[in-house]
Amino acid sequence: MVRFENVGLRYGNGPEVLRDLSFELAPGSFQFLTGPTGAGKSSLLKLLYLSERPSRGLITLFGEPLSKVPRDRLHELRRRIGVVFQDFRLLDHMSAYDNVALPLRIAGHGEKHIKEAVTELMEWVGLSDKMGALPATLSGGQKQLIAIARAVITSPSLIVADEPTGNIDRDMSMKIMRLFIELNKQGTTVIVATHDWPLIDKIKRPMLELFEGKLAEASWWLKPGEGLDEPV
Repeated sequence: MVRFENVGLRYGNGPEVLRDLSFELAPGSFQFLTGPTGAGKSSLLKLLYLSERPSRGLITLFGEPLSKVPRDRLHELRRRIGVVFQDFRLLDHMSAYDNVALPLRIAGHGEKHIKEAVTELMEWVGLSDKMGALPATLSGGQKQLIAIARAVITSPSLIVADEPTGNIDRDMSMKIMRLFIELNKQGTTVIVATHDWPLIDKIKRPMLELFEGKLAEASWWLKPGEGLDEPV
C-alpha cells in the first residue's frame, strides 16, 4: 500500500524537516503516527496525501513509485486517499449535506447517487438531523464527523487523519476512533496522527513515532487485526 525508502523533505532551501524515513504500511492496516509538536507529523501526512513531494528518497503508493507518476496523473492517486484535517476545512457557506456531497459532485456523480450516498453516511456518523445545518451552528465534534464523512464518501483506499481528536472531548474522541476502526475493518488502510498518548494506549494500534524529523520506532508490514485489542 505505502512504502517509504530513505525519504527526506525540505521546504525551499531550508533544513530537512524529515530525514531518512523508511517504513511500509500493508493494505488494511491501522497505524498511529505520533511524536512531539514540531516532530514532522503534518509534513509526513502531506507526503502521504500528495500535497508535497519528497526532496529525496522513494515513495511507492498503491504499487506505483511516485517519482515515475507524471503530475497530470496525481489526481488519479489523490482520489484514492481520504484526508481528515484537524481544522475541518468545511466550506462555511455550504450545509453539512453539501460539504459531504462535494467530492462526489467534483467527480461528476448524479444527484440521485449523491443523495443516497450522503444520506447513508450522515446516518452512519449519527448526524442525519444536521444535513441542512451550516458549519457555524455545529460543535467541534460534529464538524469533525462531517469532515470524516466527506473524506470517506468516495470509498478511498487510504484514510489520512491529522489530529482528528485534538479539539473535541474524550467521549467524542472515542466515537470518532470507533468510526475509523469500523472503516479499517471494511478494508480501508488508516493512519491517524495524534499526540494523545492516553488515546493511543486505549486503542492499542501499532505506531510510527517521529522525533526531530526522524523515525524513532516503526512497525513493518502490519497485518490487519494482528495483535490488536478492541477499545473499551
